[in-house]
Amino acid sequence: LTLPIYFHPFVSLAQSNGEFQEATVVEYLNGIVHRFQCFQDYFVSYEYYAHRNMPSIFVQEITITNTKNQILDVDLLVPRISDWSTAVTQNIKLQHGSTILEYQVVTGMARKDPHSEDVIAVSIVSRKIPRTLTLKKRGVTKLEILMALNYSRPVKKQNFAQTKDITEKFAVDAMKKALQEAQHEDSGNVYYNFKRQHARIWNNLWATGFGISTSKAENSINGDRINATMYAVLSNVRTYEFEESITPQRKIEIARTLTYAEGCYDSYHTLQADNLWRDMGSLEDLNNIVSSWILTLEKQGCHNLIKAGASGIIQAMVLSFGSFRFSNQHLEFNIHPKFLHRDYHFRRLNYGNMTHVNVTVSVTDDNKAVLFVALDRSDKSYYACDGGCLDEPVLLGPQRKSFPVKLTEPLTAILYITSDKQHMEELHKAIHVREVVEAPAHEHHVIALHKHGHHLGGLPTFFWVSICAIIIVFHVFLCKLIVKEYCEPPDKLRYRYNKP
Repeated sequence: LTLPIYFHPFVSLAQSNGEFQEATVVEYLNGIVHRFQCFQDYFVSYEYYAHRNMPSIFVQEITITNTKNQILDVDLLVPRISDWSTAVTQNIKLQHGSTILEYQVVTGMARKDPHSEDVIAVSIVSRKIPRTLTLKKRGVTKLEILMALNYSRPVKKQNFAQTKDITEKFAVDAMKKALQEAQHEDSGNVYYNFKRQHARIWNNLWATGFGISTSKAENSINGDRINATMYAVLSNVRTYEFEESITPQRKIEIARTLTYAEGCYDSYHTLQADNLWRDMGSLEDLNNIVSSWILTLEKQGCHNLIKAGASGIIQAMVLSFGSFRFSNQHLEFNIHPKFLHRDYHFRRLNYGNMTHVNVTVSVTDDNKAVLFVALDRSDKSYYACDGGCLDEPVLLGPQRKSFPVKLTEPLTAILYITSDKQHMEELHKAIHVREVVEAPAHEHHVIALHKHGHHLGGLPTFFWVSICAIIIVFHVFLCKLIVKEYCEPPDKLRYRYNKP
């Protein structure tokens, strides 16, 4: 998805001479980007999303509200080509509900490597939009625009003509299928369901997730950055198990892949890796972050989950946040206790086919971290033990079970989870440690830094500066008074206090 295509798909209102305000909001939960524009006489809302169920379809919904009691004509910026010399355009007519509309098919070649003979055929089907739109007085005008994009695998340039025809056909077929799915009935429920399909898949993806307490420390990673990064990575990966074009056999293979995460995630937790949390202020920055994440997960044992698409990617990312690792019949929590100075919640870690594990790290009032483990659902009995596995395995269930955080020498995992009780009992003999102690409490200034943004505790820095300033001023005044009383001449004092 990093390959630039010189086709500009967005439809928007041309900026008039008057002033206007604009804002953009990304709705992570439903996978929709909202854009709002407010002009003097009307305001516009846009919704953009690449349909999860149909990965070739890009949807734009535009709602224009005319606030004046008169008819207005507004200019539109329509989809266009720029600097794409190989692009060829043709017009076709497709049925949209009870009407037949004109569409344009743009097909051209793109090169991933300018020095390579391999090319990629790209075909885009978009509806032809008039450049001027008439708004009803004090009314609402809606545009629902679908686009289909299809591209081929890299082929030799001499095979481009044949590949071009196939790519065009797939793009047109995808558009026909989308128009059929989104066609309007009198109630409008069909289009609502078309949009709801997309949102439902995103909701399903976010069932697995991660929570973290907000830190006020400088340059700390908080929920806003984590959510934005996860959304960016997931947006670049397909959800194969939900797509209509995927065969049932392939979906079974994907489901099997999701249950086999052996070796993932095999490195230190990614919340430490600053390179994975850089700003995504430009498209290039975003693409670099996405590539870094996928490469990191692949090289650290999560290659099987990556093959499963977005559902596997989000599992791998959440595992990496805490350095969880599936290893020979058990799941282990490998983070060092010194990093547990914030509250964490790992939600619905997929363990096998029918089991979801929730793990919570909570920092208590005495600055010690405590682990809580519960099963969201399970198909068998599961057990857990803390660092060193010295105690008897604890049977897990829907109610949270608490475990102390223990520090071992040499360093080992702080939590083990498995469905095989005998395996867990044998772990005690296989984990060779010299010492197992309860992890010490975190220093107060570390907790205060995250909670308050400074080392001084619960009160703001300004308060303490003010107190210090008052104390200094008081002592300066006191010293001045004492010096004045003891150093002035006695005659002046006698004159001051004697009656005339």
